[in-house]
Amino acid sequence: MGSIINSIKQALPTSNGVNGHSASNGTAKRPVRIAGCSGGVYDRKRAIHDMAKNEEVDVITGDWMSEANMTLRGSDKREKLGSGTLVGKAYEPYFLEELDPAIPWLAKRGVKIAVNAGASDVQGLAEAVRGLVKKHGVDLKVAYVDGDDVTDAVLELYKKGEKFLNLPANQNIQDWGYEPLCAQCYLGGTGIAACFEGGADIVVCGRVADASVTVGAAMWWHGWKRETHIQELAGALMIGHIIECSTYATGGYYSGFKDLGDQDTDMGYPIAAVDEKGHAVITMEKGKHGLVTPATIASQLLYEIQGDLYYNSDVTASLSDIRLELVGENAVKVSGVKGSPPPPTTKVGITAKGGWQAEFHFFLTGLDIEEKAKMIERQTKATMGEHLSKFSCLNFTIAGTVPEDPQSQDEATVDLRIFAQSRDPDILSASSIIDSDRGSFARFCIENLLQGYPGSTMAPDMRQAIGRPFFEYWVSLMPQTFVKETAHLHDGRVIDIPSPSLTQEYPREQPNEPVTANAIDLSTFGPTTRAPLGYITLGRSGDKSSNANLGLFVRYDDEWEWLRTVLSTDMLRKLLGKDDAGRQIDRCEMPNIRAVHFLLKDHLDRGFNATSGYDSLGKNLCEYIRAKYVEIPNKFLDRGRV
Repeated sequence: MGSIINSIKQALPTSNGVNGHSASNGTAKRPVRIAGCSGGVYDRKRAIHDMAKNEEVDVITGDWMSEANMTLRGSDKREKLGSGTLVGKAYEPYFLEELDPAIPWLAKRGVKIAVNAGASDVQGLAEAVRGLVKKHGVDLKVAYVDGDDVTDAVLELYKKGEKFLNLPANQNIQDWGYEPLCAQCYLGGTGIAACFEGGADIVVCGRVADASVTVGAAMWWHGWKRETHIQELAGALMIGHIIECSTYATGGYYSGFKDLGDQDTDMGYPIAAVDEKGHAVITMEKGKHGLVTPATIASQLLYEIQGDLYYNSDVTASLSDIRLELVGENAVKVSGVKGSPPPPTTKVGITAKGGWQAEFHFFLTGLDIEEKAKMIERQTKATMGEHLSKFSCLNFTIAGTVPEDPQSQDEATVDLRIFAQSRDPDILSASSIIDSDRGSFARFCIENLLQGYPGSTMAPDMRQAIGRPFFEYWVSLMPQTFVKETAHLHDGRVIDIPSPSLTQEYPREQPNEPVTANAIDLSTFGPTTRAPLGYITLGRSGDKSSNANLGLFVRYDDEWEWLRTVLSTDMLRKLLGKDDAGRQIDRCEMPNIRAVHFLLKDHLDRGFNATSGYDSLGKNLCEYIRAKYVEIPNKFLDRGRV
């Protein structure tokens, strides 16, 4: 391994005492260059290695956590602890696969790393990382942050009758109908900063908020404190939000993706140079595909936010005056974020066993699709008979439509999905597929094939019809004072991270503006043509628990006056069509980026872990709304479509 290290010729990205890693905090420093190298557990493996080897960065960050693996790892840990069996690895091992080849370059170039990958075993992950460091024969100090596992505190409060009102619908957890199994809260970046200040090169966390890894890196570099650098921390928080999903900021998941042409197979990861004011210039890896423009950054800025205010354990950021300025090729300056103290609470995710779920698919072709689907539903439910009541969820959904005069059989074919959930494992078990006497979901679906609709055809792969366990997930708030966060340094020291001493109470609901306060007479825009909204708008949507968010923006100032006037909450409900369930929708505007943002409360049927819908993460909501037809001024359409 020594020969590999000796072959590395690149210089350290920083070399002087003021701006290097050995600088004392509190001095005026150059911007810290922070790279975002993972937005999920299955991001590309090359990122950490290539960033450490080829780019001038100071800190690499990444996030391997989601509501999905939080429930999976946490519940597995609690079950094994309860049964007295060995817990094993309750962290995300994919991080280690990405870290391993990068370690020599991290050591040679003095690049630090902070990641969200510990899940429910952050100490175990730290030990595994130390093993890799030892294997490579380098000197990298490993620290970790814990305290996010708040299961004991939550269960104690739950037994005492605590309501834990959920964020999407303000419902009482005592009425949930499920027994909490584990709970994990979201930490800030202060513990990460403490680890770096204590000499760590690699910091692993169980569950800090996605943007907190960037906040922690900037806190350490610039010597910021929670109580005295609120504006700076707010800026860093939003920079962290922008780079937390890696290439979502550089052309991935971008509604203007056609701008990329065919340069889309190896998008560059983002790099944010965060200055002492909390402003940043965002760029990307050199020589890679992708784009960094105000539009790609605005798209990611709008992703998964819940309104104007963005809460974190360290600070609260307001987006109302945020500015994005193109300052060079693939370089965008982000400024204008306003800060205020953090709330006294932090978000907590509570997991329960939901039961079992499965699905069965039929293919329907040609004419009378609706009638064929209704026939399948009648026959299936009749076969289920008295077993019908055992299903807590049973949905029949058509995906797709048949065009007029289809030009191929594939064009004329749609999918019918039967989705089922039950607390009875037998009715969804694999063995029941061939045992009609016991009754099973798969058998109920398949038995009618020979008396079915014309052309009756089922999907040949039956694996999805075999039940698998699923989890219910309850998102609420808990006092930060209940959280016992600690930073575990490489030399054995343990630093307690107190909850913030300066906090601010905020209304439970964010400000809501159902219609713009600056409406324009639409007739002043001239003649119109009925066309898809997405011909002139870009946007992004996402999820938080069962909430869906949607942000839409335009390219020109006069289009902004039109968009904010047209796109009221009532108009969104019309555009949603059959998908509008009449639930709460909050609206706000971000004039500097010409965006209208909506938060659709409880839109996603319980969120990713349990949802019965196709769009389990809310990512396609934006593309659906962009496809809806509205009257668009001809002069906007003449500029060319997105």
